[in-house]
Amino acid sequence: MKNGLSDRIRRVRDRIDSAARKAGRDAAEITLVAVSKKQPVGLIEEAIACGITEFGENRVQELVQKFPSISGTLNWHFIGHLQKNKIRQVVDKVVLIHSVDSVGLAKEIERIAERRLTGEVRILLEVNVSGEASKYGFVPGQITAACAEISELKHVSIQGLMTMAPFTNDEKVLAKCFNRTRELSDKIKMQKISGVEMRHLSMGMSNDFEIAVREGSTMLRLGTILFGPREA
Repeated sequence: MKNGLSDRIRRVRDRIDSAARKAGRDAAEITLVAVSKKQPVGLIEEAIACGITEFGENRVQELVQKFPSISGTLNWHFIGHLQKNKIRQVVDKVVLIHSVDSVGLAKEIERIAERRLTGEVRILLEVNVSGEASKYGFVPGQITAACAEISELKHVSIQGLMTMAPFTNDEKVLAKCFNRTRELSDKIKMQKISGVEMRHLSMGMSNDFEIAVREGSTMLRLGTILFGPREA
């Protein structure tokens, strides 16, 4: 296929498999979410032909435009910052919202889901483990209480946590961020909050996914390493 997409996908899957084996994990438990931001419909359809079935968008407008245009079997994920006034455009199109960063946002998802009878909306809570002011998310000390409060909502289902590591080549910093997120997930599991499932850890991007696999990631959000550099 053009652009070497099939070769890039194969190489990435090989690297995921290798990282999983070194960590004593089964690569089958790790989902590759292809980040298709600014990628044309044709290239997404090529990726589907190569076996990719999960795609992540971080802009609502782009998701809405692509949603009716793609043929093939696929699941959409929303991975970007979600504004309350854009929720209604997303809830009936995605299998998972990775980026719920406040109790207020979860409550608004609940209100819209109840009104539109969309059924259960599955979410991940975004946690800002790095403490960077430029990143969204709950601070670690808030996350357990947030889970308990959101668990009371009837149409919202917490499926796990998501984080973004600092953009750095320092493997110790990256590992610490991912490890801390996994520890938070384990802590929440121990609380046995009714209706809360810590099934997923969405962490790891093109520059750090092998470290994320080592530290327990179950969902990798990969864009550039699959599709190449995006247009500005």
